[in-house]
Amino acid sequence: MRQTLAALLLLLCAPAALGHGGVSMEDDTCIMRIGLFRAHFTGYQPETRATQEFCEDIPELGKAIIVVDFIDNALRSYQVEFRVLRDVHELGKRARLDDLGDANAIDAATLFKLDATKYPKGTLTFEQRFEHPGWYIGVLSARDDAGHTIDSVFPFQVGVSHPWRYIPAFVLVLVLSLLIYRLTGRNLPAAAKSEP
Repeated sequence: MRQTLAALLLLLCAPAALGHGGVSMEDDTCIMRIGLFRAHFTGYQPETRATQEFCEDIPELGKAIIVVDFIDNALRSYQVEFRVLRDVHELGKRARLDDLGDANAIDAATLFKLDATKYPKGTLTFEQRFEHPGWYIGVLSARDDAGHTIDSVFPFQVGVSHPWRYIPAFVLVLVLSLLIYRLTGRNLPAAAKSEP
């Protein structure tokens, strides 16, 4: 009985234990695509969250350190420009490059810009202070020596909490608790059962 319970618990907890390290490269939500190439996007908030990593949303307002690591070494030979835009058109996670408007509209919405340069070590790092909650849009443009440009657009939220993300963990703990209670034979005392 106990072996069955232990096996069941391990089976149920295994997917949760994998965390970020067990995610395959194809399923990693921190991966951004730039044409055929890939880069890994990571955000940190050392003032409030120590060394915790973020890649989809930045949970709090204030200083954020953004790191983009090129997975494909070919990007090291490209001139790479990086921008953070305010989501002035309220596109949210549906934002695409065509939705951002022309060069003047993109310049007007730009909150932060790293001018085009090569990153021979394959890592682009910058700090940005976010003062207002809501949607922002990252735009990475890479241009090769022949002048061909490829772009990546990735929307993200800042300072927006998502308490509903914890509901699956709460439900899992509740179900496991009830299962353990039931399988270990914990029953009410006979006196308590007979009371009206």
